[in-house]
Amino acid sequence: MESDSISIGAETAVELAKADLARRKGVNRGSIAVIKVEAVDWPDTSLGCPQPDMMYAQVITPGYRIVLSCAGETHVYHSDRGTRVVYCPRISG
Repeated sequence: MESDSISIGAETAVELAKADLARRKGVNRGSIAVIKVEAVDWPDTSLGCPQPDMMYAQVITPGYRIVLSCAGETHVYHSDRGTRVVYCPRISG
């Protein structure tokens, strides 16, 4: 998916996810491809990636599922519609 086809509301979340993945992998953001971005209503504020021993507000949280590719690996991020982006390694391939 080219960045010009990403919905305007998702652009910030996609850029934050790419920046995080670039930092994690030690690569340039330009080497990260966007595979898919889809709007999702998460069931709570964990954004579908709950952490152990954490409590989350049980409120529908609109956001995005962002799938990125780097060096032949797929990585999944979940976001809200603001600036919160969460890496979901157990979902990544």
